[in-house]
Amino acid sequence: MRDEALLGTVGELWRYPASSLAGERLDAISVGLESVDGDRMFGLVDAADNEIARPDRDAKWHKVPLIRTRLTGGGELEVAVPGGDWLAAPGAESDSAISAYLGFEASIRPFRRENAPPGYSGPLTAERYRKAPVHLVTTASLARLKALHPEGIVDPRRFRPNIVVDMKPVEGSFPETEWIGRKLAVGDLLLTISEPCRRCGFTIIAQDGFDHDPAILRNLVRHNAHNLGVYCTVDQPASVKVGDAMRFR
Repeated sequence: MRDEALLGTVGELWRYPASSLAGERLDAISVGLESVDGDRMFGLVDAADNEIARPDRDAKWHKVPLIRTRLTGGGELEVAVPGGDWLAAPGAESDSAISAYLGFEASIRPFRRENAPPGYSGPLTAERYRKAPVHLVTTASLARLKALHPEGIVDPRRFRPNIVVDMKPVEGSFPETEWIGRKLAVGDLLLTISEPCRRCGFTIIAQDGFDHDPAILRNLVRHNAHNLGVYCTVDQPASVKVGDAMRFR
């Protein structure tokens, strides 16, 4: 028998056109079997050695999450460094702006040829590690982290979810971490929760509106085995919009 009790509703939806750069908040997303449409199509590399950006591991990349991204109606990537204009990417002008901002030569590159804009004939880069098609976080877990770290700014952007579900706090619990193996319906989208999301140093890095905060990760290590949020596989693709209900199936 199905458990269709309401758990919460979709409060935020995100995609990340370029890995490690700031995400794009949307009113609706289209979720396929393999990924969210438009998610993680590009990478940023050090042009000297083709090293892909890893803000969690190397301080030279710590400013990268402040670079904004968006996709045009035609699916082309645009980027903007702080204080700068939107620029088409990949391209010489956007690479120049990013390089000047970071202080070394850097370049936006597609992961796959089909992601490249028309006429692009430049190099590709190795795709960043993709754990699962969908990453989901509840506000109940964010509230639990805030209770443990009251002085911190527990912003969803620290954790780069695709779906943020508004859900009542559960005292003493990061609830979705306990749902591994369960099935969810988010609107018409059907998901299986495959595993918890183990957190890395990216969570502590400053972004627009909040500062560097190592205590974010320390509290997750101490109280939830490094984890916050869950990875999900897709059983039935669908579009999801803000306000859609989430239920167990």
